[in-house]
Amino acid sequence: MKVPLRYQVTNYDCGCTSLLNGLSILFEREEIPPEVMRRVILCSMDQFGDDSVMGRKGTSHEAMAYIAHWLETCGQAGKLDLTCRYLTGEEVSLSEGGALRKAIERGGVATVFIDLDGWHFILLTGLEGDRVYAFDPWILPEPFPVPDVQTDYDHPYRYNRIVPLSRVESTDIHPYSLAPYETRCAVVMEKGRTQR
Repeated sequence: MKVPLRYQVTNYDCGCTSLLNGLSILFEREEIPPEVMRRVILCSMDQFGDDSVMGRKGTSHEAMAYIAHWLETCGQAGKLDLTCRYLTGEEVSLSEGGALRKAIERGGVATVFIDLDGWHFILLTGLEGDRVYAFDPWILPEPFPVPDVQTDYDHPYRYNRIVPLSRVESTDIHPYSLAPYETRCAVVMEKGRTQR
């Protein structure tokens, strides 16, 4: 059985929420071992806020790399039928032939670090022509103020944003851009054991 994708519970859990949403897209709820959910939550929200409180700056790139490695190990051990990898820099691109684009075209998903008036993780779930489908775990109290970003609440099992590919791929810092290459990271997940 599939479950609708979730929204953040706090201001800081976009990373773990996006990772768990990715697993929800790829697997039936009965296929996801409880240890996977537990480990994702325990290993995320590792950054200290300005007030020295753990988790108040969300999840670091290092934690995302660790979680990706752990999930890949689960796949290799046969605990979860999954291929997972961590990408950084120029690898995090939706250009033709790139690892990220190929994975999404094969039905995979990717938790990516974007700008949203502050750094934020969302889940890329599809690509069609010049449109990128994403699930942003930040629920909006009002329509998004950028006219070329569409909010769509009619697909709760797959996406809630449709963003122009050119906006996502931009190296400029603006809402829903992957931004400069040196800030980019992605956790790419595909069901099954796939070739890289």
